[in-house]
Amino acid sequence: MAQDNVVIRFDAVSFAYDEKRIILDEASFSVRRNSIVTIIGQNGAGKSTIFKMLLGRLKPKRGKINLESGTTIGIAEQVVPADKLDLNILEYFKTALPDKEYGIEGSISKILKTVNLEVPLTKIIRELSGGQKARLMLAYALISDPDVLLLDEPTNNLDKVGIELLTNFLVNYKKTCMVISHDSEFLNAFTDGVLNLDVHTHKVEQFVGNYFDVLEEMAAKLERDRMLNARLEKSIKDRFEKVNKLGGKSIAMNQLARRIREDIAEDREDLVEMRKEDRTIPSFEIANQEFVGYVFKLQKPVEMVLSKGDRLLVKGPNGIGKSTLLKAIMAGRGADINPRIRVGYYSQDFSELDFNQTAYDSLMEVSQNKNRQAIYEAAGRFMLTGELLNNKVGSLSEGQKGLLCYARFMLQQPGLLILDEPTNHINFRHIPVIAKAINNFAGPVILVSHLGEFVEQIKDLTELDLANYPLPSHL
Repeated sequence: MAQDNVVIRFDAVSFAYDEKRIILDEASFSVRRNSIVTIIGQNGAGKSTIFKMLLGRLKPKRGKINLESGTTIGIAEQVVPADKLDLNILEYFKTALPDKEYGIEGSISKILKTVNLEVPLTKIIRELSGGQKARLMLAYALISDPDVLLLDEPTNNLDKVGIELLTNFLVNYKKTCMVISHDSEFLNAFTDGVLNLDVHTHKVEQFVGNYFDVLEEMAAKLERDRMLNARLEKSIKDRFEKVNKLGGKSIAMNQLARRIREDIAEDREDLVEMRKEDRTIPSFEIANQEFVGYVFKLQKPVEMVLSKGDRLLVKGPNGIGKSTLLKAIMAGRGADINPRIRVGYYSQDFSELDFNQTAYDSLMEVSQNKNRQAIYEAAGRFMLTGELLNNKVGSLSEGQKGLLCYARFMLQQPGLLILDEPTNHINFRHIPVIAKAINNFAGPVILVSHLGEFVEQIKDLTELDLANYPLPSHL
């Protein structure tokens, strides 16, 4: 790769949040100017951490991060920062362009058209739908015309039309872009290369090519590494047996044994530090709360009763009010939930979680038996280690927060599940397992999801299209 064509270079960069939370260990990679690179890796591997380091919010413990002189960076984050949610659109963009006094309204209107978002500049950000917020964050990143665009899970909450628009935008994008996403079809449309972060080795592997070709290359490399290590380990084992037979018989034999030991030591150093394949969470069950009586009655925008085994999919384009309806249901507006029913709720922004609690306390809070061992076992099924359980919920990655929600469901044993984009931030390998658990849940489920491959796996869905049943304004 030509040195003068590199806009970003990580040179043996190491970073850790503390002694136990190592993220990168002498990681090296480079990004060419005007390329689009995807970052993949297990939940908690450090994908968003790399973005924070590029923005200067975090500093490496060792190594260097080199940016081409004068390079500017813009980011579309996973969520709107909490301190900006109560700003209106105009105020929000002024934080991106603090020095621009004249013509800012025109600039904002132009960039909102680019991302196909039509909202008044006086609109409060908190009042936007998840899909509208996703488009807004992209516009926010683009308005300063950065040299490098960072996109952190940009398809979360976007409907099909929104994903198609974003895909077309990236296919035609002329500058450098780095993308974090679990959406394989989306990534394959525009990716020039892939950076794979390994949560076990804390290294970064770099691959060139479109996304699906890179996945095949990664699988082939993993198999080659396995075969190489197998041959070396067999050779080492055979020579150890030879050393055991030679030792102590004569000076010449002892010298030969010493040389063989030295050869073994060198071969041990040649063993490939293998990338471990992404683990998939094992099958799990969400036990249904035992109860007598009705479960749920929807009153607005239509009357509907949900009983055991019923699945309701709330549909409609971004901004039509799907999340608003679910929040209203949770608040007891336009619906009647049996007061004895425990509700398992997965929200787009994890507002149901207390970010100041430890992950352990978050699980203990909903656990029905308050058994410490059961909490650790449930957490372990979702790759939440004992170490992570001691951390505050707010410090977990977005993917880990999502998995924490499913661990909570296991312990909570709810009578009703209300799921608002329940695959957001979740590694695509886990999605079939989660779909199976939802299918096997005996209680009713209310679901909002734009991920077709997930929705297709949920059986016996009844659809409520809000395009045909508009929400009352008081909801």
